[in-house]
Amino acid sequence: MKEHGRHSTEVFSDATIDFIQNRSTKKPFLIYLAHVAPHDPRQYPARFQRNYSADKVSLPDNFMPQHPFDNGELRVRDEKLEEFPRPPHAVRQHIADYYALIAMLDEQVGRVLDALDKTGETENTIIVFAGDNGLAVGQHGLMGKQSLYDHSVRVPLIMAGPGIPKGQKTDTFCYLLDIFPTLCELSNTTIPDSVEGKSLVPVLRDPSSSVRDSLYFAYKGFQRAAKIGKYKLIEYAVKGNRTQQLFDLEADPLETKNLVASPKHRSILVKLEQELQRSRTELDDNKKWGQAFWGSAK
Repeated sequence: MKEHGRHSTEVFSDATIDFIQNRSTKKPFLIYLAHVAPHDPRQYPARFQRNYSADKVSLPDNFMPQHPFDNGELRVRDEKLEEFPRPPHAVRQHIADYYALIAMLDEQVGRVLDALDKTGETENTIIVFAGDNGLAVGQHGLMGKQSLYDHSVRVPLIMAGPGIPKGQKTDTFCYLLDIFPTLCELSNTTIPDSVEGKSLVPVLRDPSSSVRDSLYFAYKGFQRAAKIGKYKLIEYAVKGNRTQQLFDLEADPLETKNLVASPKHRSILVKLEQELQRSRTELDDNKKWGQAFWGSAK
């Protein structure tokens, strides 16, 4: 890595720190800090590279040289970052670079939080840390985030501040669009009628509660998924072929065992198929799903 210029992560953090230090303390404030890292290109100061060696990085347990079937997006930009089939040593280097970028990001987020601490307003500030869709970096033979596997659709969401219990975790279902109404309720702000998300304040008060019974995922016109409880069904409509994957995320969090053909799981498969259809109808998604491949949704 060459040491020249300043990384965008540092530039964005410096701008945020400057705002925190020089803003008017008489008014409430809102900061939306959207770092680019750890998105590619994976460039970072050399000092972070020394902490991660490709020789010492392990491949994920769900690493595959290539995806087992055409998911409709095997040749998009992220997937072109490495050759096919995926060379294990090259994937290890990608992962090492990914870790280095995350370490740099962690340092810069810490700088921002330290700056807030110095103002004495940390305890009066709601902080939300959330992530974009995650990169596969070798998992399931993929490199990017153009899939509906959990490594790409399950992202970080951490909240801290007044009205939010410390050290509390929950497995409740939510979307990132639920952040806005949650912040509205925490700040005693009216939630606009146009907002489709749901406030997570009831979950903050009781981590065993829930505001959603299921989740629905969509990627372009050929990948759809539904999740109920510990099970998730992914459906693909690619070049006239319909492919299904059913996973027990509790027993198989890395999504390596497809249960679609299991007689024992037939009832949950039907239930999830029905949930997919219900969500498609509710969201007016039937016109898009599989239309280019089947002529109409199935």
